[in-house]
Amino acid sequence: MRAKFLFALLLPLLFNFIISAQPRKSAPPQTATRTITIVTEPNASVLLDDIKYGATDESGKLTLQNISAGTRRLRVRANGFKELSQNLLPAQKGDVKIVLTKTTDEAELAFQQAEAEKNKEKAVGLYRKAIVLRPKYAEANLALARALADRSDNEGALKAIAAARKARPGYAEASAVEGRVYKAGDKEQKAIAAFKRSISEGKNFQPEAHAGLGLLYKEKAESSGAEGDFQSEKQYYILAAAELEKAAAQLSTAPDAVTIYQLLGDCYERAKMYPEAVKVYEKFLRLFPDSNEASAVRSFIVQINKRLNGEQ
Repeated sequence: MRAKFLFALLLPLLFNFIISAQPRKSAPPQTATRTITIVTEPNASVLLDDIKYGATDESGKLTLQNISAGTRRLRVRANGFKELSQNLLPAQKGDVKIVLTKTTDEAELAFQQAEAEKNKEKAVGLYRKAIVLRPKYAEANLALARALADRSDNEGALKAIAAARKARPGYAEASAVEGRVYKAGDKEQKAIAAFKRSISEGKNFQPEAHAGLGLLYKEKAESSGAEGDFQSEKQYYILAAAELEKAAAQLSTAPDAVTIYQLLGDCYERAKMYPEAVKVYEKFLRLFPDSNEASAVRSFIVQINKRLNGEQ
C-alpha cells in the first residue's frame, strides 16, 4: 500500500514542477520566518524565488506562511496582465499589494492562454503561436517542451529545449527539463549530466534538478534491491535522500514540497535510517499540518516508532 501511495504522489510531479523561467543566484536564509499575504488580481500566479506557491483566490489574496527571512524575489502574473517582478524585502510581512497593468502583447496573451488551457493539444498550438509571434520566447519554448514531453514526444521536447536555451543561455530550468526528458527515455548518463548542469547554472539553487536526481537514484536503489544487491541499494537510497533533502529545503513550503518530503522519508526508511525518516516526517507535519497526507504521515511515524521499540 505504501508503494502505491507514493507512486500516486509521484505521477503529477514528473513533468509538472511549476518553476519560473529565471535562474536564482543563491538559496535564501532558512532561520526566521514570517507570514505574508499577496493582494492583487484574482487567480494570479504567485512565485517566490522562481517557485510557484499557488494562485490568489477570487478576492485576489494568497497567504504564504513560514516564509524565510531575507530578500526574496517575488513574481506575480495573471491572465490579461503584464507579469510583475519585484523584491520582497527582509522587513516586509503582512499584506503585500501588487498592482498589475493590462497587456496587449499578443505573444504574452497566447502564452497565458496556453498556460490556462486544459486540453493538451490546444495548449501546444497556443505555445507554438506565442513562439511564432516572438521566436526568442524562452518561457514559451520551455513550456512547449513540457507539454510535448507529457505526450511522450521526447524528440520534439528536446528541440523546444534547445530553442529555449538558445533564447536564454544558461537557462537552469531548461536543463532540468532536459534531464527529465532523458530520464524518461532511459538515457541515464545524459539525464544525470543535464541535472548537474542545471544545478550549476542555477548556482546550486534548482529544486527540480535536485528532485530529478533524487528520483533517478531512488529508482536505481529499487533496481539494485530487486537484484539482491543490498549494499548498492542502500548507497543509492542515501544518494537519493541527499538530493531530495536539497530539493525540499529549496522548495520550502511550496506545494511541490508536500510530495518531496514524503519521498525523502521513504528513502530514509528503505535505507533503514529510521531516526532520519522520523525527523523528516515530523518536519513535514510542522510545515503542512493541514495537508491531506498528514494522517498518513502520522501513521508512518507510529509504524517506525513501533519498529524501533521492537514491537514489530
